Amino acid sequence: MELENTTLDVEIIGGADDVTAVLLSEETQETTEMTTKESKNEAKDMSIADAGITAVFGYSVVFAGLLILMIVLYCTGAIFKAKDAKAQAAKEAENKSAKNTPAPAAEKPLAPGSAGHVKLFDVPDKEAAMIMAIVADKMQKPLNELHFISIKEVK
Repeated sequence: MELENTTLDVEIIGGADDVTAVLLSEETQETTEMTTKESKNEAKDMSIADAGITAVFGYSVVFAGLLILMIVLYCTGAIFKAKDAKAQAAKEAENKSAKNTPAPAAEKPLAPGSAGHVKLFDVPDKEAAMIMAIVADKMQKPLNELHFISIKEVK
């Protein structure tokens, strides 16, 4: 492929004279011809080994870039997983501490019949109250969790 001799129309801004324009167009044309001839010579001069080395170098650059990208993505994923694990551990610790706190006594259900449905046989009310208080104290349970069905004096 040979270059054809063509004249370039070069228009110089700023009012340069025609001689300068012609000289510039000739220099541009010569430079283009020299560059084209040099690139053809370089491509012809490259051996198969040089082409292979160039190709291997190009492939290695691409794979190195992909490897770096993979490492960056792996590290980013590990950072986000660590943040999620910390948040999950904090949430579990908060739930665990909430479970360990004792529930207020008002939430415990009352024993059925503890509010006055006790059958008394030959026992005055004052003594029955004293007996219920003593039993609750010995069992170390609150009185509202105990269910007394009947109290009977043994003779």
